[in-house]
Amino acid sequence: MSKTIIIIPSRMSASRLKGKPLLEINNLPIICHVVKKAKQANIGEVIVATEDKEIIDAVESNGGKALMTKNHRTGSDRIYEGLKKIKANDIDYVINLQGDEPLIDPLDIINLNNLMIKNNADIGTLAAEIKKNSILKDKNIVKVNTKEKLNNKNFSEALNFFRENLSTKYLNVYHHIGIYIYKVSILEKFINFEQTKNEIKNRLEQLRALDNNIKIKVGLAKFAPIGVDTKEDFLAIKKIMEYK
Repeated sequence: MSKTIIIIPSRMSASRLKGKPLLEINNLPIICHVVKKAKQANIGEVIVATEDKEIIDAVESNGGKALMTKNHRTGSDRIYEGLKKIKANDIDYVINLQGDEPLIDPLDIINLNNLMIKNNADIGTLAAEIKKNSILKDKNIVKVNTKEKLNNKNFSEALNFFRENLSTKYLNVYHHIGIYIYKVSILEKFINFEQTKNEIKNRLEQLRALDNNIKIKVGLAKFAPIGVDTKEDFLAIKKIMEYK
């Protein structure tokens, strides 16, 4: 049976909203809400990988596991160091769950893991249907276009990821969600590639995989949760979660 681990990369020095992992909603830091959702998926061990002791203290004081890493240029580099540090030789897949997705649905995490194993894919991710035209114009929201129209059962190949409004050029455009799953061997291969010009220009590390002919498969999520990138995002999520 395939074995999966979830590693959540997190750092205090996010460029647009510094200190966001420890911003509190319902008296619990955002990073701990993400850990909670990952645990609810119940598909493997959940570990936060960070360069900040404050994050480790917050996670551990709320019953989670965390480990210290070096300062890294990308989340994938950080989760790879985390994987090496735990020295687990029986892991087949690693999920990179973004630490700013407190509204991620555990059922979507489960579905992504199942699709990955069923299709023996190298890298997998999730996307949701776009229901507002404003999303297409929002450069803070990453879009993905896929080879086939997504449904609840298929796992279609990603053709491109972008921030700009390129919807008139592509069919099957979806709202990309900040979660990836890698075969361990592919993660090791991926992080050893140099960053590509395409990746740096668009600030999207998944383009490094496509630029090096590694296929990324995309599954359909139930909805696109709001990620915490700005103060406005935080206030919107806080309102939703505290209302519940």
